[in-house]
Amino acid sequence: MVELIDVAPHHRFNEKKLWHYLRDRLEDFGAQPTVQQFQGGQSNPTFLLSTPARKYVLRKQPPGKLLPSAHAVDREYRVQSALKGSPVPVVPMRLYCDDASIIGTPFYLMDYIPGRIFVKPELPELNHMQRKAAYTAFAETLAALHEVDFRAIGLGDYGRTEGYAARQLKRWSEQYEAAKTAPIEAMDKLIAWLKASLPVHDEAAIAHGDYRIGNIMFELKEPHIIAVLDWELSTLGHPLADLGYVCMSYRIPASMTLLSGLRGLDLPALGIPTEEELVATYCNRAGRDDVPDLTFFIALSFFRYASIAQGVYARSLQGNAADRRANLAGEAAIALAEEGWRIAEAAG
Repeated sequence: MVELIDVAPHHRFNEKKLWHYLRDRLEDFGAQPTVQQFQGGQSNPTFLLSTPARKYVLRKQPPGKLLPSAHAVDREYRVQSALKGSPVPVVPMRLYCDDASIIGTPFYLMDYIPGRIFVKPELPELNHMQRKAAYTAFAETLAALHEVDFRAIGLGDYGRTEGYAARQLKRWSEQYEAAKTAPIEAMDKLIAWLKASLPVHDEAAIAHGDYRIGNIMFELKEPHIIAVLDWELSTLGHPLADLGYVCMSYRIPASMTLLSGLRGLDLPALGIPTEEELVATYCNRAGRDDVPDLTFFIALSFFRYASIAQGVYARSLQGNAADRRANLAGEAAIALAEEGWRIAEAAG
């Protein structure tokens, strides 16, 4: 489960000013709230605001110098607002504030929903049958997201509908270069392979960008999904990019520091579907006969995550990362790049 901690010193803000701002805009916002920070998450700091009447969750940009187009809390707010009432469960949004004078950066406020967020993909808190049900719901919810008519819910301009893989490669190459602290040979090789292997066929859907078990909220007692979280990297893009990202966890060792995966675990004994079974569940719900270029998108996912990890590590050196374990991200960036290159090299 996600841990609540005191607000980190470098993430503190003027709580009284925030209280006055929210009290003037929300009818049900009364007494000054107590503020705690959610431990975990490597990007936008997230806080629990508790008043005598109810609880809220605040998500904001981190302080300090930010990489271009990163930490897009405005996009998170927009996509979750648009998905309200769709087959994809999201937390109800309350307001967005782009006035950095309130707490130092833009932020948005959403309702607090009681639920369970599992940190480890092997779901040790659940039993055999619950794990199977949780992963089935996980795959089917992703397929449901990709079936949403993004134009009908007002997201027709949420991103370009073509060239997603090439744009992702360009964006994250630039982010990686901006955050680089030392050369990573495997990363250079992986980038070159991805550039030479871009898919010919394109598709467009709402792509979450960080779809993993740790960004899913389940009911307190049953393995039913009540909210998909952390939409910062969402855009319009190729749906198989999300599926490749899901498959990535099957290639990351369970023992890996900071980023634990499923590799090396006895999945049948745990009740967790294999990668092939999960892909089949997704395809069945999405009505797909095949998943062309999936290997490319798995390798692309390792590249993206390596770039993200490098950015987290760079922020840790500046002292403004959201997670106290962020200094471990430098090792993770190297490991992810090396695994991505192994997949690419094996594909030829």
